[in-house]
Amino acid sequence: MNRIYINCSLFLLLFLSSCTLIKTLKYWSPGIEDGEKFPARLLSASKEPYYFPERPGPAVIDPRKFSVPNTLSFEDFLQRNNTVAFVIIRNDSLIYEKYFDGLTKDSAVLSFSISKVFTSALIGLAINDQLIGSVEDPVTNYLPEMRKNGFDKVTIKHLLQMTSGIRFREDKGSPFHEDAKFYYGSNLTKRALNLKLARTPGAKFEYASGNTQLLGLILQRALKNKTITEYLQEKIWNPLGMESAAQWNTDRKNKGIEKMFCCLNATARDFAKFGNLYLHKGKFKNKQIVPEQWARQSVTADTTDGGSQYYKYQWWLSSKTKEFFAEGIINQFIYVNPAKNLVMVKLSKGYGVYNKWTFFGDIARQL
Repeated sequence: MNRIYINCSLFLLLFLSSCTLIKTLKYWSPGIEDGEKFPARLLSASKEPYYFPERPGPAVIDPRKFSVPNTLSFEDFLQRNNTVAFVIIRNDSLIYEKYFDGLTKDSAVLSFSISKVFTSALIGLAINDQLIGSVEDPVTNYLPEMRKNGFDKVTIKHLLQMTSGIRFREDKGSPFHEDAKFYYGSNLTKRALNLKLARTPGAKFEYASGNTQLLGLILQRALKNKTITEYLQEKIWNPLGMESAAQWNTDRKNKGIEKMFCCLNATARDFAKFGNLYLHKGKFKNKQIVPEQWARQSVTADTTDGGSQYYKYQWWLSSKTKEFFAEGIINQFIYVNPAKNLVMVKLSKGYGVYNKWTFFGDIARQL
């Protein structure tokens, strides 16, 4: 009995000593309110905000015409599927906008992995600004500490395409896997620099958020004394005319680093602006914000060097059409359909809808 008591006491002591584990078990399941639980760096609304012209589209989007028919009205369908914001931009105009659960056009929502495409854009901008050499640069050019773990063979392109071969378990149901440790942890720099390789770089695609955090570390080293949020403000938020304040969660206060893989909080309208930027190959109002070549490359499949036909520089791609989208856990989406000149944003508080390609395609066919 005493031995059992001692063993239980030791376990409890170890358990309580892990702040990450405590936070994981306290919050357990990621939610859109998490942005308020973590430290953050603030983004100011642009001094020259841009507002999409409002030209209401079809009076009715009919769920009965969906591939999985539903007798609900479109608004009821969205609400039943955990939607908190839904915005449709077509021909550069706002044709549909609806919010639920008390949210408004000014409500900033945690985007989860939608953040990854902002990270990708910032890497492209840093290359254009000659802060980073190229996507072919080894990770160790910027993170020399990782040579001991074999990362001299890992390139920035490997990280962008999720083909680095890092050992990183994505399992949203476990507090013991890397994704939870990165999400709730308070020293992302140390955790990222300690990542190991599970396989040869360039061998295969394997989605792992650790890749994106390593991109963040590279970007932070390249920026030196400027924060990633400041760079985002300067290069994207201001010139794109973002109309609302936003924030990027960090792993700790003061000298923390942004959670590059998950935690940009913004409004549906401003996420739609970013989607519209990529719809137009990085251009906004005749001004090139993201380099055109980078915007094109980011959404064009490349199956060489382990790349996937349905994933490129942090964007998900359709293998059959030119559609692409950014996706966050619990159904956060920026969907872009160049053929229809269409952008849709769905922000959610939980999972819902059937196959994502089919869902957005069903709406696009009615527009």
